Amino acid sequence: MTLDPADAAQLERLLRRHRITLQHRLGQNFLVDPVIRDRVAAEAGVSADDEVLEVGAGVGTLTIALAARARHVRAVELDRSLFAALREVVGDRPNVELIAGDILRLNVTGEIVVGNIPYNLTGALIRKLLDHAPRPKRLSLVVQKEVAERWTAPTSASLSTVAVQVFAVPRLVFTIPASAFTPEPRVDSALVILEVRPKPAVEVDDMDRFFRFVESVFQLRRKQLGGILSRQGTGQDVLNHVGIDPKRRPQTLTLPEWENLFRAVNRGHDR
Repeated sequence: MTLDPADAAQLERLLRRHRITLQHRLGQNFLVDPVIRDRVAAEAGVSADDEVLEVGAGVGTLTIALAARARHVRAVELDRSLFAALREVVGDRPNVELIAGDILRLNVTGEIVVGNIPYNLTGALIRKLLDHAPRPKRLSLVVQKEVAERWTAPTSASLSTVAVQVFAVPRLVFTIPASAFTPEPRVDSALVILEVRPKPAVEVDDMDRFFRFVESVFQLRRKQLGGILSRQGTGQDVLNHVGIDPKRRPQTLTLPEWENLFRAVNRGHDR
């Protein structure tokens, strides 16, 4: 019988056999629902011609489902104590490449990125994968439900919303209950798919400078834009010039408004 760690009993025996204790600090919550696991793999839209980058392979729960669909899977896992179990699960599948290391420090790519992403990694991972070309064509990520809702918000709910939507069109596919994982996390998760744009949604000369500006504004997100820009040494006339009410707050701006505001602020600073 093929070993499948999406089965809770098989996972428990696998972990015991390799003397593995899951680490909360690494966000190690493994899917133990094969139906949901298979749906996550299917929704990624992987075809037999695709190269897949899996972030956080764990013990291979999702890896084996992706390997059945993709031409090649690069499965990255940070925790080396999981590798013996991961190798046992993956077996001799010729189209799976196991990589030990921190995804934020590795130079690995894939046309489609798939993973069950811990909360403390989401922001840094998005910037790592999307800030610079070559970008993947799609990200299919299991994240905390709150993060998925923030990424897919109709307006700029947070800095991460802006960061995601500048580079991709996000879609929340379905919610995954906490009970589908072990150990059971405190909150539900969701699968969110990011279809990467052919080019960023904002056209600015310096993307890093743009995001630093957005971040500086969001640091005072509870205040009105007029007051925030005044603190930063910019007059409210800039807001009037681009047609933005000074009483609005950062989370209400659309991407075109962020782009116009950034351009106007920088024109004022560069004079």
